[in-house]
Amino acid sequence: MRRSVLLVGIAALALAGCSPTTTEGTPTPTPTNDGTSAGPSSSSQAPGPDVPKVANPLTLTQVKQAPCNALSEKQAGELLGPGAAPKERLDGTAGPSCMWSIPSTSRPLIDVIFGRSPDGGTASVYGAKGAAYKLVEPLPPVDGYPLTVYGVTDERPSGKCSIALGASDTETVGIVVEQSEANIGKKDPCDAAREAAIRVLTTLRGSK
Repeated sequence: MRRSVLLVGIAALALAGCSPTTTEGTPTPTPTNDGTSAGPSSSSQAPGPDVPKVANPLTLTQVKQAPCNALSEKQAGELLGPGAAPKERLDGTAGPSCMWSIPSTSRPLIDVIFGRSPDGGTASVYGAKGAAYKLVEPLPPVDGYPLTVYGVTDERPSGKCSIALGASDTETVGIVVEQSEANIGKKDPCDAAREAAIRVLTTLRGSK
C-alpha cells in the first residue's frame, strides 16, 4: 500500500474526531461525550455569489443508512494506521455518523457526520461567519467539491480541525479530525482533514 501523506515516520499522522456538540443544524465544534458532530445548519438560503457551487451534486441517501461505508478499511488504514476500527452511530443528535479509531487508544480518530436533512450547504457555513463561527476559511476544493474549515473557536493550535465537504448546494458532510499529541504543532490538522475528505469524496462518488 502506498504510504499516505498522513503518515509520519513509522506512525500515521494521528487524527481524532473533535466530537463536537451540535444542534440539528449549524455545526458547533465543541467536545461532547458521544462522539457525534453536526453539519451546517438547515437553511433555505441560496448560495451567494462568493459561495462555491457544486456542479455535480451527490446523493447521500444510501450512505446515511450505513455511514461507516464513507471510508473503506483500506482508506481508514491509510489515514490512521493499521487496525483502525469504525463505530457507527445512527441516532446522533446531528444525524448518522461513523467514527474511526485505533482500539485501546484515545487517538487518532476521524468522525464523519451526515445530517438527516438538507442543511443549506456551504452557503450556511459562510453565512455563519462572525456569528456562530469565529473561524470560516476555504480549503482548496477537490474536483469541484468545496471544502470549508469552520469552528466556534480556532482549535487548530490544539490539533483539531472541522471541515464541511459540499456534496451539493444544499447538503454538506462534516469531517472532524484531531491529531495525536505527537503531531500537534508539527502538522496542520486541516491538511489531515482534507486528506480524509478526499477519501470520503472518492467513496461517495463511487457509490453515486
